[in-house]
Amino acid sequence: MKHIIALQAGVTALPSYIEPTTAELNAIENELPLILAEVELLDALIVTLDRTPNELDARRIRRARRRVLNARRDLGNRADGLGGAA
Repeated sequence: MKHIIALQAGVTALPSYIEPTTAELNAIENELPLILAEVELLDALIVTLDRTPNELDARRIRRARRRVLNARRDLGNRADGLGGAA
């Protein structure tokens, strides 16, 4: 029986540049409220894919859209306050 061995030390190890940097993680954390609001809107829209939206569905979609808009506004205002561009 012939054994197959790896000729390189870390065959399955990922290079360090694939991992997110601290700055990228901080950017994701800053955008997290917007990301969560967009997921909530997507969930509300997915519910209505196979049926006609009723009044409660329409209210849920409107509320989710308002949350997305508010999160975008807040993110833009924070970026402007820090001197960055949104």
